[in-house]
Amino acid sequence: MPESKKSSLYREVAAEIAAVLDGESNLIARMATVSNILHHAFDHYYWTGFYLVDPERPRELVIGPYQGTLGCLRIPFDKGVCGACATRRESLVVKDVHEFPGHIACDSRSESEIVVPVIDRTGALIAVFDVDSDRTAQFDDDDRKGLEAILTETFSA
Repeated sequence: MPESKKSSLYREVAAEIAAVLDGESNLIARMATVSNILHHAFDHYYWTGFYLVDPERPRELVIGPYQGTLGCLRIPFDKGVCGACATRRESLVVKDVHEFPGHIACDSRSESEIVVPVIDRTGALIAVFDVDSDRTAQFDDDDRKGLEAILTETFSA
């Protein structure tokens, strides 16, 4: 089966991210760069960014580096797609956010979403990476695989 155009673009973006981040160890700088490059590489990305596990409130996510409209400042682990991803520690692809129980509408224009857990070298959950689209059914397995590869290489390797 030939590689999809989207999969190929994820591989190209992964190489660009790796090159830009070479030698940079600061976590926030790495997250800001990842969210910026990915946000501008894909036209189906509407909101792109990180929600970090808050060390002072370990069952809550707090907004991190992102691109797009205003995001929710805090998300409990028991709320929304981001909270579900943090709790399960697995990627979630949501074709229609209005059908996801407990979805949090940080921006009412959000229609579909993908959220990927960010695990550090020690195996600890440090964040979730959230991408929203203003169109339904914009994310699929190519997005999941592409994002998981980039996030693993950037934050776990």
